[in-house]
Amino acid sequence: MQGAKDSLGIILFPAFDWSISPTHPEREERLLYTQDQLKEEGLFDIEGVDEHKPGVATREDVERAHFCFPEVEAVATRSHMVAAGGTITAADLVMTGRHKRAFALVRPPGHHAMKVVQGSRGFCNINIEAVMIEHLREKYGVKKIAVVDTDCHHGDGTQDIYWHDPDVLFISLHQDGRTLYPGTGFPADCGGPGALGRTINIPLPPGTGDEGYLMVMERIVLPILRDFAPEIVVNSAGQDNHFTDPITNMNLTAQGYARMTELLKPDLAVLEGGYAIQGALPYVNLGIALSLAGLDYSGVREPAFDAVRHRQRPDLAEYIERLCDTIPNVYFHPPAESTDGFVVHQDSGDWFVRHKNIYYDTDDITEAQTEELYLCGSCRGLLKIVSRTTKNPACLGIEIPLHACDACRSLGYSIYEEAQVKEGYRYAQFINRRDREYSRHGF
Repeated sequence: MQGAKDSLGIILFPAFDWSISPTHPEREERLLYTQDQLKEEGLFDIEGVDEHKPGVATREDVERAHFCFPEVEAVATRSHMVAAGGTITAADLVMTGRHKRAFALVRPPGHHAMKVVQGSRGFCNINIEAVMIEHLREKYGVKKIAVVDTDCHHGDGTQDIYWHDPDVLFISLHQDGRTLYPGTGFPADCGGPGALGRTINIPLPPGTGDEGYLMVMERIVLPILRDFAPEIVVNSAGQDNHFTDPITNMNLTAQGYARMTELLKPDLAVLEGGYAIQGALPYVNLGIALSLAGLDYSGVREPAFDAVRHRQRPDLAEYIERLCDTIPNVYFHPPAESTDGFVVHQDSGDWFVRHKNIYYDTDDITEAQTEELYLCGSCRGLLKIVSRTTKNPACLGIEIPLHACDACRSLGYSIYEEAQVKEGYRYAQFINRRDREYSRHGF
């Protein structure tokens, strides 16, 4: 049997003890069928392809990425912590040289979880990619990272977490938000004032298939990646744009997924959505795994595939061509300002302010949030967020970023200490990435 060209570590965690409901699309069977398929096809008999058990993320792992109110344990179950731990395991396998690439086949998913977490959005509680990215930074000193999100839904949570971060390039290929949850992810949404052009949204029309996705990959994604030159490429490998998926409207095949993976060559892949439990996921995951390992995937074919029926409609090609002609300019020639569907204004010369209204659809929680970024000329800037929900009163989050200047560090401490002596906040969380200090208070 041919060995893997690129050694691959696979982390499997079906989370068989966690689901939103027994019949919900996001349930344990999502990965149980995939697990069986990979073993039946002999994937783990190939030299260079190994299965690994996930670790368990700690509270500190999560608090590097999130403000969780009232606390991490209130918004994340043990299964969420293991899923996040699985991505950390994947990162360690690659960074220590044990494997060339790693694929975290874990659930629950995470890419709709934003910087502030007060509940579950789009089946997501904590952003497992962000937890992994911040682990890469903290433990290995990785600076420039690219995230390419190929899930059918816009990765609004990952976008939100890295909106102000010029060292993380976020690219999302998704079904147009005018036709699908969460209703966001348009080309004009391209990053905060210090990170313009570092968020690239590619909204694709319903019915887009292999032809359109591969065109976008070759003409938008790859040229931008070559210019950005990341140290690590992460693929948020959602599979709900498959032609059999019950909650989306796209036309991608297992072969298309495998070819996209071959072009992208991600160092790390993380499972996100995908709800055709029997008809798609086992075959798509097999194709992605073979592609990651540099092996032949031409024989992977889902039972329901029909070359004529599942071909992309000819009229979509022209529309996607126009996207390919215009969207690269967002990165190479970013506009003077960005939009993202939230109300934005300058409160003063020192702070950039966004007002957000966010709905946690799984938990029926409404959040009103004010985000302020200190416009510092020496570093990325101090982040301050005030969050109020129908579940929790006013909560405060303060983040001193990695490589913060002394002025932003002092300002962060001042605001946090003032919050502890003044009334008005029920919970306050302090993230000091510069000094690796994480604390919280309830009042």
